[in-house]
Amino acid sequence: MRQLERQDYLNWLIKWKDQQIIKVVTGVRRCGKSTLFAMYQDYLRAQGVAPEQIIAINFEDLEFEELTDYKALYRYVKQHLLSDRMNYIFLDEIQHVADYQKAVDSLFLQENCDLYLTGSNGYFLSGELATLLTGRYVELSMMPLSFREFCTGLEENSLSLNEKFERYLRVGSFPYVLRYGYGEQEAREYMYSIYNTILLNDIVRRLKVADVNMLEAITRFVMHNIGSRSSPSTIANAMTSQGRKIDPKTVDRYLRGLTDSLLFYEARRYNIKGKKLLASMSKYYLCDVALRSLLVRSCDSDVGHILENVVYLELKRRYPEVYVGQYGTDGKVDFVAVQDGLPAYYQVAQTTLDEQVLARELAPLRQIRDNHPKYLLTLDEAFGEMNYDGIEKKNVLKWMLGEAPK
Repeated sequence: MRQLERQDYLNWLIKWKDQQIIKVVTGVRRCGKSTLFAMYQDYLRAQGVAPEQIIAINFEDLEFEELTDYKALYRYVKQHLLSDRMNYIFLDEIQHVADYQKAVDSLFLQENCDLYLTGSNGYFLSGELATLLTGRYVELSMMPLSFREFCTGLEENSLSLNEKFERYLRVGSFPYVLRYGYGEQEAREYMYSIYNTILLNDIVRRLKVADVNMLEAITRFVMHNIGSRSSPSTIANAMTSQGRKIDPKTVDRYLRGLTDSLLFYEARRYNIKGKKLLASMSKYYLCDVALRSLLVRSCDSDVGHILENVVYLELKRRYPEVYVGQYGTDGKVDFVAVQDGLPAYYQVAQTTLDEQVLARELAPLRQIRDNHPKYLLTLDEAFGEMNYDGIEKKNVLKWMLGEAPK
């Protein structure tokens, strides 16, 4: 068993240590949030923090079931606080505590409390919490392993870069798969258990879904069509054509559940000329493309969409904002990634060795008349990196192994 270091995430926690602000870590189930807390607690102890200064509660552990009442939680933490030193409080999977924001807000008022929370869905940071704690928390969006982290943790150093990528796509990026050296069958069983837990606990139970089969059908449909522009209406029409009649409003509700659970991410369209978001026809991407192979029959033509999904996730790790680009009526740029208000443009293709394909992929980027970075990412290895009038062509695997921009 190997302990995978998630140094970028650990550095984020260290940066905010002892700051009078709540640190919130969100991420899909089993992406490594609890392990990150354990690593950070090891760091604190190495820095001289005494064990009694650390109060750690995981609400998925039955030992703490009685603390899922916010008043009981507050009393428990208050009883364990040290008055003369800083207390480091870790509340893991806090969404299991009803009205937890009341306990968190009261603890936040204590001068010697450094608060850390995790949650496995997006909606626990909405509504009352966002209103009550506005300006009082910072959020770290944690994801499963990047390709760079996956390669670092692999024990089979003899594999080529392409072989490592194929393994990444097959066994997935959830840390436990790599940590325990799971084979492909074990990895599939593990990922299927994650999928079922997300579907039943984070979506069906929360949304009170009566027709679970319909929810699964829509989930499979969205998985099959990753990287395709869609809306609740287009999905409803597609389902109706398959003999499964459903109202677009219900589809929209299910889509919100799928994205709130962080099983999918929604990439909204961005008007590059007008510098504004567009209201319809988003794209949806899976948190881990290996989950797709569990439920969708793939074919060779899917490689481009799968690669696009992987690039989207990598951009989410590197940039705070990632959109689907629209330039005029015809120009479609795969991604617009924004950092500090400045965009970078990304086009993704399996290969552009054919001159016609190359011209087609470069065309949308060439329409953009500004001096911001433009990239074409492919699996091509021949000819190395190329530059087409300021558009940099890069091998996507080597690009993913590079450091994220600071």
